[in-house]
Amino acid sequence: LYLAGGVTTVRGMLGHDQQLRLKDDIASGKRLGPTLYLAGPSFNQNTVTSAEQARERVRQHKQQGWDLLKIHPGLSLEHYQAIAGEAKQQGIDFAGHVPDAVGIEQAILLGSRTIDHLDGYMAALGGFDKELTAADMAPLVALSKKHNVAVVPTQALWQTIIGASDAAQLQGYDELKYMPARVIAGWQRYVQQPGGAYYSGDTAVLHAQNRQRLLRALYEADVTILMGTDAPQLYSVPGLSLRRELPLMAAAGISNYDILRSGTVLVGEYFADKDQFGQVAAGQRADLLLLDGNPLDDLSVLYQPAGVMVRGQWLSRATLDSKLAEIAAARRAEKQ
Repeated sequence: LYLAGGVTTVRGMLGHDQQLRLKDDIASGKRLGPTLYLAGPSFNQNTVTSAEQARERVRQHKQQGWDLLKIHPGLSLEHYQAIAGEAKQQGIDFAGHVPDAVGIEQAILLGSRTIDHLDGYMAALGGFDKELTAADMAPLVALSKKHNVAVVPTQALWQTIIGASDAAQLQGYDELKYMPARVIAGWQRYVQQPGGAYYSGDTAVLHAQNRQRLLRALYEADVTILMGTDAPQLYSVPGLSLRRELPLMAAAGISNYDILRSGTVLVGEYFADKDQFGQVAAGQRADLLLLDGNPLDDLSVLYQPAGVMVRGQWLSRATLDSKLAEIAAARRAEKQ
């Protein structure tokens, strides 16, 4: 699914014990898929019990071969500081959510490589229920730029999570035919009875608008923005969910050129210590999309590539369509 959507590199942000094997299988050619860079199992209030245990867990993740550490909500500032300090010593990045007890400023200052979903900004700015102004956002935007933190907005997914999306429209997405019925059923239950830590009820639309305002402010300040959708989550189908994310990036004022750059050159720079990719140049990994039109004029040409090359292996449109048809057929069979 990722390859069919033109996604040839994935940063996985919730480690599972089979993912490292999957990464190796893809790298060796045993399986077909995007190049994977993986965060280990989550650091959160349930998995971290003390500062020393947090440091030991960082060392374990490094030894096990994970590429980075995944931060979830619930951590205390003391435990977060221990993770950050040990991560620096071990030479491994940490990234993800911003725990409430830590706050966005400390997350940036302590070295979170990316801030994902913008929720830490929204919490600090009170962006859930009041309209944010340029003056409100300016200090945190400047701090982000000063410390070279990158953001992964995931605007489309978060609109769904906070209750700002149209449920009927979500359930009409064509790409749902590629997902297991049990997964879709879980998604439907969520949008029918929304809740959870991020749901903002009657102010969901305002919250979503503030996220767009913040994304524009970060972009205008030249903060690094990395393309991502956080699939597979609520109505965010791997690879194919980019068609939901890119229009929101454009609506926030990001140019087509910089949207493309956020998913190519800048991702390559983020992983520059792992490999060389993201540009069409000598020495770069041979990941390419062949398109039927110019995405600088129309981003939608990305959604149905004429072909995808991943690590030098060519997948024609016919091959992609054939594999998609196999997945759709398997999903239909599950329902019978």
